[in-house]
Amino acid sequence: MTAQLIDGLALAKQLRGEAATRAAALTSKGHQPGLAVVLVGDNPASQVYVRNKVKACEEAGIHSRLEKYDATMTEAELLARVEALNNDPTIHGILVQLPLPKHIDDHKVIESISPAKDVDGFHVASAGALVVGEPGFKACTPYGCMKMLE
Repeated sequence: MTAQLIDGLALAKQLRGEAATRAAALTSKGHQPGLAVVLVGDNPASQVYVRNKVKACEEAGIHSRLEKYDATMTEAELLARVEALNNDPTIHGILVQLPLPKHIDDHKVIESISPAKDVDGFHVASAGALVVGEPGFKACTPYGCMKMLE
């Protein structure tokens, strides 16, 4: 069997181009896609991930809103903020950057995201839809790996 080189950068460029095309089509109809990225605390790795997500949105023509909060934010405050994003008609996707500070229950926060806006695919409803083959958001990293293997 001959090894086949997988070019992840080329695939990423292609997928980002497709996302930009779809975003432009929606925007031309008056529906610009919007993504909220929530960062709690100052984890350096999380800051890099978030910066890259915001940059990718800009390049694809997707409106992004970065919400940065101090690590002292309470769980109740974060849950209220997620609920506000769930109800914001200009936001179509929500990403809460993990890990969260130790005093905040990651699972509770993820489950508070509307499944319709859970673009990370971490909500139990998203995972359940994946298991039974229904449409829904898929977790990005495993989905990206599967796309590379296709």
